[in-house]
Amino acid sequence: MAETIRQRADPAAGDTPVERFDRAERAVHWANAAVFGVLIVTAAALYFSPLMALVGRRRLVEDIHLGAGLAAPIPLLAGLASRRYRADLRRFNRWSVDDRVWLRLALAGRRSRTAGRATLLDGKFNAGQKLNAAFTAGVVAVMLATGVIMFWFHPWPLSWRTGATYTHDWLAAAVVAVVAGHVTYAVRDPEALRSMWRGTVSRRWARAHARGWLQEVDDGAE
Repeated sequence: MAETIRQRADPAAGDTPVERFDRAERAVHWANAAVFGVLIVTAAALYFSPLMALVGRRRLVEDIHLGAGLAAPIPLLAGLASRRYRADLRRFNRWSVDDRVWLRLALAGRRSRTAGRATLLDGKFNAGQKLNAAFTAGVVAVMLATGVIMFWFHPWPLSWRTGATYTHDWLAAAVVAVVAGHVTYAVRDPEALRSMWRGTVSRRWARAHARGWLQEVDDGAE
């Protein structure tokens, strides 16, 4: 009841908080971030000899990397117990005309891109965030499959092992690039970043970045 009252507060009060993520959604995000962090750090140590020389215990690093890789799907699957998390997954799978315009504007100049996106009726997640979510889900599946082939290699033909190693290595480089971009965008938007800790954003932020979603909240469809 308190949440409903808070969400339906006077729209003129720009700093009125609106719940964006509940505890389950935030837990999934940070558990997933922790797993990816461990995977990236251990992969860097395994790939770059000078880093491994600093650690000095390759087998331990390999075991940690393997354990984190096997655990990667757990946060994403555990989140399915949450109604709000399942609603987020449905949002990630729905693409609107505004999402397609958002992507086309990525090729425009900065001023045109900012002005154009300000007119869009974005949902809870914009097109870039939807792409990031799809990439994350795909990465978890592919990296898990290729990692299993690389670690338990005996049952697999040589061509599979070679292909798995090639795919795993290059996809790992893509993961680092995407994670770096994700963190950069998060740091540039402090309120969006804080919402992943405290769960709320101001109505002012929601009107500027997720007007479609704010309408859902005000209409009671959240």
